[in-house]
Amino acid sequence: MKVKTQSKKVNKSWLNDHVNDPYVKLAKKDGYRARAAYKLKEIDETMGLIKPGHVIVDLGSTPGAWSQYVRRKLSPQGAAVGDLNGVIISVDLLPMEPVEGVIFLQGDFREDEINQQLLKVLDGRPVNVVASDMAPNLSGIESADAARIAHLVELAIEFSIQYLHPQGALITKVFHGSGYSQLAKLFKETFKVVKPFKPKASRDKSSETFLVGVGLKSHTKSK
Repeated sequence: MKVKTQSKKVNKSWLNDHVNDPYVKLAKKDGYRARAAYKLKEIDETMGLIKPGHVIVDLGSTPGAWSQYVRRKLSPQGAAVGDLNGVIISVDLLPMEPVEGVIFLQGDFREDEINQQLLKVLDGRPVNVVASDMAPNLSGIESADAARIAHLVELAIEFSIQYLHPQGALITKVFHGSGYSQLAKLFKETFKVVKPFKPKASRDKSSETFLVGVGLKSHTKSK
């Protein structure tokens, strides 16, 4: 019974934080599907990564807040509808409600079928930014969770090596704690510029942070 009570308290506390969260309120006001949009917005505005005409791939895109932000960024008027100057490809295992102008591929990006669809859409163009908000289902067992998180980050790096423009960027979610230093090292081995980022929209209690890598080191490109 004690565990149940504790769980209810935790859920109530989370719900209370969520309802009163300024970014949750702002997302509702601005028409974003999730507060996560402001994490990408801050990273992008600080580093100037997403520009009109770019090809952007959003990995782990559902529910679509990052794709919505990119869509507005690539719109000449910054609008959620209308003209789009660039290409946005969103990929997720889960379904995603359509975002106007965004090409959504449902499935595992490691699967050949999704790869073929991606290559068809890219039509020989390199990707300018890979944005990965992928996160595993966490078990609460630190070593197991660290391994799952590391695996997803490694997959995002492999994807970037395959598709990214030599001067392109990868933005990926990581968590501080076990395995973080190894992932930061992997980023430094892969990219010329590496910047850790804790956006204001990331909750203080969360160990969530982001690593941004810009410019692939020449040895990483097999092409």
